[in-house]
Amino acid sequence: MIGKIFITSSGYDPQLGKHVKDPYLGPNASLGACRPDIRRQIKEGDHIFVISGKLPNVRQFVMGGFEVVKKIDAQQAYQMFPDQRLHLRDDGQLTGNIIVDANGAQHQLDGHNPPTFAKRVSNYIVGTNSIALVKPNEIALGREQTLDVLREILKKNGGSPWEIVGHYGSQLTEEQVHQLRAWLLSLRKAAKAA
Repeated sequence: MIGKIFITSSGYDPQLGKHVKDPYLGPNASLGACRPDIRRQIKEGDHIFVISGKLPNVRQFVMGGFEVVKKIDAQQAYQMFPDQRLHLRDDGQLTGNIIVDANGAQHQLDGHNPPTFAKRVSNYIVGTNSIALVKPNEIALGREQTLDVLREILKKNGGSPWEIVGHYGSQLTEEQVHQLRAWLLSLRKAAKAA
């Protein structure tokens, strides 16, 4: 078992930025269209963690993570998870991480180049045991501690998550996965007690 941690696109932050649509860290955790490189490498039993995107004067934080249960194609995901199909939210932002329509063709709301579509429909990751920081006090603790925790767990210095994790993300050992999960759980417990 290994893990992978990566930073989502700039501007994406569940509290202060754009809506994060992929990965989905809710009850049916998944990684559907983004990061085909990671989706290709990850296997059942591995773990995925995601860091919020860069915003001016905002501390990034580990938003959460989950364990990989299986990999399926986007057409199967379309049937299994109707709530995660691409659609617009009431505020006009795109949500959902299933990029196909009912016929398996590229969804009209998917703005990626059609030539890359075929590469992005395989390896839809279905997850379990999701831990996500969603409440304001959980997120505040995450913003406060993420940089120090990343330095400690990854044994790497840096002034930002990008300097520690890198553009392509970082691979995690089994021990590092356990440390990250324990830390996220501790933040949720501390936020609940506050």
